[in-house]
Amino acid sequence: MIVLAHKNPKRLPRLAGLALAFLCLISLGIGAGNVSVTTLWVPSDSTELLAISRLPRTLAAVLAGAGLAIAGLIMQAIARNRFVEPATAGTAQSAEFGILLVTILWPAATLGYKAIIASLAALAGTGVFLMTAHRLPPTQPYLVPLFGLVYGGVIGAATTFIAWQADLLQYLSVWSNGDFSGVLRGRYELLWLGALLVVAAWFIAERLTIMALGRETSISLGINYQRMLQIGLVIISVISAVTVVVIGVIPFVGLVVPNLVSRLIGDNMRNTLPVTALFGAILTLSCDILGRIIRFPYEIPVGTTMGVVGAILFLLLLFRRRADA
Repeated sequence: MIVLAHKNPKRLPRLAGLALAFLCLISLGIGAGNVSVTTLWVPSDSTELLAISRLPRTLAAVLAGAGLAIAGLIMQAIARNRFVEPATAGTAQSAEFGILLVTILWPAATLGYKAIIASLAALAGTGVFLMTAHRLPPTQPYLVPLFGLVYGGVIGAATTFIAWQADLLQYLSVWSNGDFSGVLRGRYELLWLGALLVVAAWFIAERLTIMALGRETSISLGINYQRMLQIGLVIISVISAVTVVVIGVIPFVGLVVPNLVSRLIGDNMRNTLPVTALFGAILTLSCDILGRIIRFPYEIPVGTTMGVVGAILFLLLLFRRRADA
């Protein structure tokens, strides 16, 4: 698939779309309950199972993967660094902190209100990270992800301490490791908000591409840098917060996928954004399917499988980058 993409990049979205459709069919057929194809056209236990559990879970994996990949792409453009993503820059950890606070102060809050508070917390945390990252020397690109890991670790430690004091460590573990097993109809629809933000990002793709060139260059080319920075922060924060509220933290999607797509078809976001969304959905759904079949009928959370698969892919990208250099 990668070889074909190098020869004809225009075929890549089509191939990715076919791969995603194939994975969706596999996802709909995997589970402890049996689904009979012959009874899908009439009301039955199979149709109920698909409508209530299998289809929402598949859609949640697709929406979460696509949204996190786009959030990582935008964060890398804003921070001008290939080694950052929401899960390693304090965004996801700040969203967890916001969810914990609203759980303590307002236990009866709905998912919608939790998403709003988590988005505000993620926005504040991401803003602090970017302000600090822009002050780091550009000649040392590895300092930015290192600072992000330390910064996210500090927020995560504070969140864990508060959860321990409030006897909410079990709740915190639900948010800190992504898992699709609890996704049912009526509990995933907030992820469609992330899909809308992905569409919004496509309309400003050219401006985001210019922003990756730096503040001075962006302003000289007529871009309102401050406003675009604010829009980018909102997109990153809301997508990350909604995903954490509904699914939990899923690492590496926003880190690996944008780097892979960039190697295949370049850095023009108008071209890379749809492919990045497709690849993010493919990677997340693949890891979810993998976690469901390794110990069938038991499941491994997608955060765990993604941690292993994503780390391997990232190391391969790093070694390939060094070999090309």
